Parts: sequence; structure tokens; C-alpha cells
Amino acid sequence: MSLPIYRQPAEWDRHSACWLAWPAHGHLWQENLAPAQAEWAALCRAIAEEGGEALDILVADAKGEAQARRALAPVLAQARFHTVPVGDIWLRDTAPIFVRDGDGGLRAACFGFNGWGRKYLLPEDDRVAGRVAARSGLPRTDHAWILEGGSVEVDGEGTLLTTRQCLLNPNRNPGLDAAEIETALADGLGAEKVLWLDEGLINDHTDGHIDTLARFTAPGVVVCMEARDGADPNAAVLDRLAADLAAMTDARGRKLEVVRIPSPGLVLDEEGEVMPASYVNFYIGNRTVVVPTYGTAYDEAAVDALEPLFPGRRVVGRSARAILSGGGAFHCITQQQPEVP
Repeated sequence: MSLPIYRQPAEWDRHSACWLAWPAHGHLWQENLAPAQAEWAALCRAIAEEGGEALDILVADAKGEAQARRALAPVLAQARFHTVPVGDIWLRDTAPIFVRDGDGGLRAACFGFNGWGRKYLLPEDDRVAGRVAARSGLPRTDHAWILEGGSVEVDGEGTLLTTRQCLLNPNRNPGLDAAEIETALADGLGAEKVLWLDEGLINDHTDGHIDTLARFTAPGVVVCMEARDGADPNAAVLDRLAADLAAMTDARGRKLEVVRIPSPGLVLDEEGEVMPASYVNFYIGNRTVVVPTYGTAYDEAAVDALEPLFPGRRVVGRSARAILSGGGAFHCITQQQPEVP
């Protein structure tokens, strides 16, 4: 008997649920906790409302569940709560990646997690994948190497985008070279062709996660950003990224169609440091694509530019400035569970 083939579906395939975790750790979020909770709730409502999808919510305890229930009151019927210890809310990286097997069934693929290269080692985060897998009721496949969900982007047809800055970083898998990682991606996620980009945004604590740089919106179509003003600190990186993508072909031999949308431009934190703000860190839900916004002059233009790329879905912008203070945005805090056909 041949070994099962696993493939990560494209995010635009239908989901049975979206996994998230309630932000509750005051020592991590400090003054941004309440604003981050409000933004988290607005994201959840956008995902669930108007015939969207179910929400599987991790909460640390009864107090957290009560808070989350109040925040989700308008869509409470769509929410299920699971008492699971978590270090923080970044389930894109700590939860399993859900994959299909050769028979179309669903499995939870659990990879190693080391706090983004041992930079942020929070208690319990390295156990979230297994706990979510158990709560999902799906069979589980374990992979010994380090992989964060935000570091890979797939088209569902065998093409996988990633960055050298992250997957070849010695702080993740120092014993694996590019060829070995490509083999591991083929085995774990069904990647037939890996497209390597170089580096990510300034001050990206994840070492260049692809979900802040470039996203598939359909097979053969990828969206990335461009600077619209001279103060954009990522202008050169974004131009090089777009040029590299335009020269690539996917696993089916198609030349990539590259669509560029505005970058948020210069976004600074309270200390005046550049933040890794990205409009492509959106979440593609069954009914709605939720785009993070940051209160810049380019918010509306970015949402408008994304709308034609998702026919049949509404595209909405929701504030993510407080969530970004923790290091990411909407895609970083969500993990979709595909629907079983």
C-alpha cells in the first residue's frame, strides 16, 4: 500500500470552522489588551455573520470564556468554546495545519514550534497544535521539524510560496537545507513546487512570514503590495518581491499574475519604531474576506483593490492596529478548518 498523500487546501476552499484564541494575557498586551480584544471581536463577527462560518474559540478559563461570550454576543450562536491553555493568540503558527489525505479526508498536521526561532517562548504554545487536533476530533499527523503556518502560502494545486529568511533561518531547522525542506513540505503539505522569496518587512518578528508579503487569491494569481509614498520603509523590499514573483511559474506551469495593492506606508508604534503593517494579512472566510487596516491614508484603497479579486465574497476592512502591537494581524490569529466534502 502506498503512503497517503497530504495536501493543504487553498484558503478560499470552504471551511467548517475558524479557530481563534481569546486575547487575555494582560502582561503581554498591557495597555493594548482591551483595544486588541475589541479588534479580535470585530474580526470574529465579520467572519461569522451573514452566513459565514463557525468559530472555534480557545479560552484559558471560565473568566476568559465569559469575556469572549460577551464580546461575541451578536454571533454567539456561531461560536464553540474550548478551555485550552495558550501562550498567546497566534494560532496561524501554533495550531495544526489542516490537510486532506488521498481519499479527501481531513487530518490535523502538527509541526514543531519553537517560539519563532526562540524569540518568544510562551508557556503552552508548543502544545497548542496537539490540543487543537484533539478538540477537532480529526486524526493527527506529527512532523518533527519546525514550521509555522504563516510561513507558507499555498494555491491548493501544488504551489507553495515561502521565504528564505524564515524557512532557511538557522533559528528554525539548522540541520535542514533548502532541498530537504522542500521534501518535507511535499510530504507534509503536498507542495509540488516551492517558490522561494527572500526577505520580509522591517521589524517582522517572524523573520519574513509570507502571509505579510504575498498571498494567492486564485490559482495562478498572487497579490502583493507597493509603496505609494516616499516614506514607506519597505519600498525596496516590496518592489523586489513583485519582480521576483513576476518571473515565477507555478506547479502547473502558469506564469504568475501579480496584482499589487497599496502598502499601509509608514506605521509607527508608541516608541516610534516601524511596525510590520500589511494589508495582505487578510483572512479569506466562506462569506467574507477580512482585511486588516491601520488608520492610514491607504486603508480604503487597499480594501477596494482587493474586492475584485474575490468575486462572490464581500471584502471588508477592520481595524488591526492594536493587534499589530503584538506582532501580527488577522491572518496570524486565525486557522481555518476546511470542510469535508
